Amino acid sequence: MNVRTKGDIAYDNFLRGYNCTQAVAVAFTEELGLDKDTAARLSCGFGGGMGRLREVCGTFSGVVMVLSWLYGYSEPKDLAAKKELYEKIRALAAKFREDNGSIICRELLGLDKAEESATPEPRTPEYYKKRPCPELCRYAANILEEFIKENPPV
Repeated sequence: MNVRTKGDIAYDNFLRGYNCTQAVAVAFTEELGLDKDTAARLSCGFGGGMGRLREVCGTFSGVVMVLSWLYGYSEPKDLAAKKELYEKIRALAAKFREDNGSIICRELLGLDKAEESATPEPRTPEYYKKRPCPELCRYAANILEEFIKENPPV
């Protein structure tokens, strides 16, 4: 039996048209206890480095969303829980940066500045040839899956 990783699922999600953040978040719907539509809506604005601003990579934003849901807190004065979550995020950000050179979308895409337009590009074969995004979806979901296995949520 061929076991698919969360990375495989995220990669396929991106190729099906989900944005980068959605591709990662939707791969973890079972762990999140959310249906695909809810996960897709919660994560949709983070794509393209947040609304195509090309800031934090959407795949890493997906990682942060899943981490927040699984390891986060709801009590605003719980500084210990906040610190624990931030440590997890920082550790995965360091790994992402080490392996990919950056967590910034425009740097990963080789762009000098944010996009001028909010209009997404059509998903053509040329689009996929010039973008590392599907592989970054795979990478982000795989490091997150491994992290969750090594650090089961309580």
